[in-house]
Amino acid sequence: MTDTSIRLVVIIGSTRGGRFGPTVAGWFAGEARQRADLDVDVLDLADAALPDRLEPFGAPTPPEVAAVSSRLAAADAFVVVTPEYNHSYPAPLKTLIDWYGREWQAKPVAFVSYGGMSGGLRAVEHLRQVFAEVHATTVRDTVSFHGAWARFGDGGRPLEEAECSAAAKTMLDQLTWWALALREARAARPYVTG
Repeated sequence: MTDTSIRLVVIIGSTRGGRFGPTVAGWFAGEARQRADLDVDVLDLADAALPDRLEPFGAPTPPEVAAVSSRLAAADAFVVVTPEYNHSYPAPLKTLIDWYGREWQAKPVAFVSYGGMSGGLRAVEHLRQVFAEVHATTVRDTVSFHGAWARFGDGGRPLEEAECSAAAKTMLDQLTWWALALREARAARPYVTG
């Protein structure tokens, strides 16, 4: 990593047994790691094991929360890999977002979604509203896998790899632009919420 690298945290949002998220996230992280301008950290919420009950304000921070905090705080940008559950996103993603505040502020978030007919896009639209509330900026383009389980081969690679790689590149180009712009802005004028 160089001083000009973008520190990207790729978040695997599903913790369900038998989940498909690590396949999608593994492919995407591989695409991101091909770029010289990105330093990629994959945060699997199944491994993070964040408590699902938030502590009262002023209470000691649980160790699991502190361990993830440093990774989020160091990030310049985030990519959330999410399935769609009941027309929305998984509860562990909301728990992750709610445990933190400043770690998200004035940083860009992009999405890789997967699911059935909608490809997880309804989950993404719900997440946009939540990330706006924590003062994060979501990028327009997403990578979406409709009928995801039939779109990946045995090696964890998309069957339509060229199209998927092109979509990932477009999204990462937008994300890195926002990450650099917001990092420079935070350095020149620290972000302060009301």
